[in-house]
Amino acid sequence: MKSTLDELQAFLVVVDTGSITAAARQLGQTTSGISRALGRLEEKLETTLLSRTTRRLELTEEGRAFLAHARAIVGAVDDAEEQMALRRQRPAGRLRVNAASPFMLHGVVPLVAGFRRRYPEITLELDTDDQVIDLLEQRTDVAIRIGQLRDSTLHARFLGSSALRILASPGYLAARGTPQAVSDLGDHTLLGFNHPDSLNQWPLRDAHGNGLRIVPDLAASSGETLRHLALGGEGLVCLSDFMTRRDRERGDLVQVLAADTLDVRQPINAVYYRNTQLAARIACFLDYLGEHMQEAG
Repeated sequence: MKSTLDELQAFLVVVDTGSITAAARQLGQTTSGISRALGRLEEKLETTLLSRTTRRLELTEEGRAFLAHARAIVGAVDDAEEQMALRRQRPAGRLRVNAASPFMLHGVVPLVAGFRRRYPEITLELDTDDQVIDLLEQRTDVAIRIGQLRDSTLHARFLGSSALRILASPGYLAARGTPQAVSDLGDHTLLGFNHPDSLNQWPLRDAHGNGLRIVPDLAASSGETLRHLALGGEGLVCLSDFMTRRDRERGDLVQVLAADTLDVRQPINAVYYRNTQLAARIACFLDYLGEHMQEAG
């Protein structure tokens, strides 16, 4: 059975103070508790460390030999704890972040410069993947996920939400006309996803009052690809605000069917594996994202 840090600490303080009573006062423990800790330590080492007399305690030869090792061990732990405290104040190390390419481009990349200025000792590693990944397999510290979460093995930090809108370029609308009602969509080219099909649920109601699921005339696997197709005048698209805000501000994409559009918002969460203590570099990254994304888009 290995010695514990508490037992080593008790031994050192008894040596430094000269008595079990003084050591107990310094450590905020009872004298019997300190005596038991010393007894357990000697039992584990199978040797006597201190010679006890009615007047004082003296180190045995074995005790003097063990003392240097005990000081080195406790000192190393103290140094490690101090370094961890410094890292909490000045987080450092490599931080691997994963997100789908649209969110990485529009949600994370614009924040990188400010984050690096605030935390210069954190080395960011940004990975994009449009599929849900295994964080452990990909050695990812934190992943950003859009939509409802299903994996209960993960911790999640809610960062914000982003509304869905039906959009088209001014050039497309000039050539094909602006739809005035949901029923007009049949006369237009609809851009959508080839998977998953749930992303083709648009925030509109069909003639029966049900949610509208479109069949794309032109499909892609990435929202960023669909965004570029829409900017190029290829059709109508339904995209989240976080990736089209600047396009809308510039007038490169225009919302259509605004009066018919339901208030549907996609939750944005940062996810990471459950552990007892969140690393400082992850916590400060999540805090920074949260500061700048209370309402994405």
